[in-house]
Amino acid sequence: MTSTSRRWVLASTPNGEPKTSDFEMASVALPPLREGGIIVRNTFISVDPGVLDRLTRDSYAPQLRPGEVVDGFTVGVVTASQNPRFEVGDRVTCGNGWRESYVSSGRGVMKLHPKVFGPPISERAAIGALGVSGLTAYFGVRGVAQARSGETVLVSSAAGAVGSTAIQVARNLGCQVVGIAGSEDKARLVVEDLGAEACIDYRKEPDLSAAIARTCPDGVDVFFDNVGGKTLDAALLNMSQGGRVAISGQVSEYSRVQPRGIRAVGEFINRRITMTGFVVWDFLPQFREAMAEMRGWMVSGQLVFREEIIDGFENAPAAFIGLFRGENRGRRLIRLASGD
Repeated sequence: MTSTSRRWVLASTPNGEPKTSDFEMASVALPPLREGGIIVRNTFISVDPGVLDRLTRDSYAPQLRPGEVVDGFTVGVVTASQNPRFEVGDRVTCGNGWRESYVSSGRGVMKLHPKVFGPPISERAAIGALGVSGLTAYFGVRGVAQARSGETVLVSSAAGAVGSTAIQVARNLGCQVVGIAGSEDKARLVVEDLGAEACIDYRKEPDLSAAIARTCPDGVDVFFDNVGGKTLDAALLNMSQGGRVAISGQVSEYSRVQPRGIRAVGEFINRRITMTGFVVWDFLPQFREAMAEMRGWMVSGQLVFREEIIDGFENAPAAFIGLFRGENRGRRLIRLASGD
């Protein structure tokens, strides 16, 4: 008997902010299971703002074309196996996109070891705090920006999946941490739940640069940027001498047909600023060590990872689009009908 699986594919290349019509659900027959293969039923799928960059152009990975499966990280369970590395019932994670189920040779599929992803740590952490978003925050703060105790660290999109973790990583290193977020509720969350000293609601500030200057009167030593555009320019005007900028994302720019570009370029000279873009895979050899430290923080309560779980595979496009409207608070995940 042939099994089928639904998947979300790109219907058309987005022009500006993505629309539901840019995505199409397709039902496909799963190929027969052969020796060395496994079948995985997904339980959770991530939606990530950086995917929009791949939907519209070549970035650090080739552009996705219409008809190809939309990117996303998954947690699932092995339902059939002819691979000695995997047993039925194994919990696994993979990065093969918005699919209900898939057949794999096992390459790129990682088993979730219960010593890491067992109580009190949820398996969802594999696509959250101990996955790409959490590790991006960790390596951006520690590896790229090299934040040091006592320094002032400013984080944009501070209530998002990466930003909220970056806030806590910097705090755990002994930094003075300030966030930028897009609502009063989000700003309150960043201070009360995540431990930032302050958080600027940029929607209430006619002059974001002036707001940063008031909140960080001694200057910003490290800016962890997830937004780009005007937010980046405002931060550059407030950097301290020798300040470092880690570019994690550009959520305000992904949907622009023409990138806006940086305008405060002279500040790099005036303030001796260093700005570095990165992707988490640059630090792959250090993943195990980073995950161990972050897991320890989670167990001790020093790292709280916020999730926003949306039920229903059919809701993946709407959940993704909502990221660009500022709807999310933390990591946004899709729970499939088979999810825990």
